[in-house]
Amino acid sequence: MRSLLFVPADSERKLEKGFASPADVVIVDLEDSVALANKQAARRIAADFIAAHRQGTRAAIYVRVNDLTTGLTDDDLAALVPTRPDGIMLPKAGGGQDVQRLSTKLRVHEAEAGLPDGATKILPIITETAAAVFTASTYTGASERLCGLTWGAEDLSAAIGARTARDGSGRYTDVFRLARAVTLLAASAADIAAVDTVFPNFRDSAGFAAECADAERDGFTAKMAIHPDQVSVINAAFTPSREAIEHSVAVVAAFAAAGNPGVVALGGKMVDRPHLRLAERLLARAKAAGVYAPDESAHGPA
Repeated sequence: MRSLLFVPADSERKLEKGFASPADVVIVDLEDSVALANKQAARRIAADFIAAHRQGTRAAIYVRVNDLTTGLTDDDLAALVPTRPDGIMLPKAGGGQDVQRLSTKLRVHEAEAGLPDGATKILPIITETAAAVFTASTYTGASERLCGLTWGAEDLSAAIGARTARDGSGRYTDVFRLARAVTLLAASAADIAAVDTVFPNFRDSAGFAAECADAERDGFTAKMAIHPDQVSVINAAFTPSREAIEHSVAVVAAFAAAGNPGVVALGGKMVDRPHLRLAERLLARAKAAGVYAPDESAHGPA
C-alpha cells in the first residue's frame, strides 16, 4: 500500500468519491469525521455502501473504528466486520496490548460473520497521546494481524497543549518530529509498513509533494490522505522509479552472481549487505505497486 484515503462513513457522496479514487486503501472513518450523535447512522450507511460497492473498487477497504476507551468499538465492529473489510484502523492505540485486545474482539466478530480467523488486518495510530509515544517498542510481535504503524499529529497536539504542530516554515516542531521518528523506528523493528500521517492543508500542493518526498526518503512506504486530489501525488512519490528499480535489480544480481558474499563491486563502488537489503525492499515495493515483476531481472523493468 502507498496511499490511504480517509472518507467519512456518514456521507454516501464522499464514499462514492473515495471508492472511485486511485487510492490503494480507502479508510471508512467512523471516528473523528463523524459526530457522536451520528455514529449509529454512520455505521448503517457505511455497512450498506461497502456491501453494495466493494466488488467495484480496486482499493483495499479499512475501517477506522472509535478507540477502545470510548465504549463504541464493539458496536463499530459488529456493524462493519460482516462487510468483510480488509483491515481495521485503531486510533489512539496505547501499545501492543491494545492491538491484542482488538485482535481478540476481531476473532469473535469474524467467527460470527463466518470469516476466517485472522482475515482482518490491524493498522494502529500509535502517537495520539503522550504516553503512547513511549510504548512504540511494544508493537513488535503483538499480533500477526499487524500490517503497519502510523502516527498522528493533531490529537497529540491537543493532548500536550501545543498551539500548532508546525513552525513558521511549515515543518514539524521537535515533539512531532520525535513522534514521527519513533513510528518509523517501531515499524522497522516490527518489520511492517511505516505509514506517514496526513497533510491537512490539501490546497498546498507544493508543500504536500515536498512532504511526500521527505517521507519516502526517510523510509516511510505510504502516506495517508484527507482528499482524493492528494492520492495521485502520494502514489507517484511512493512508487519506485525506473532508475531505482534498475539499480536495485543490478545490486541483487551482483550478490547472486558472486555467491552472496558480504560485499561486491558494482559500477566502481563497493556495495555491502545493507545495500542488498535496501534493494530487496525497494523491489518488493515496486512489485506491490505493479511496476516490477521478478522475472524481469534478466531483461530490465517494463
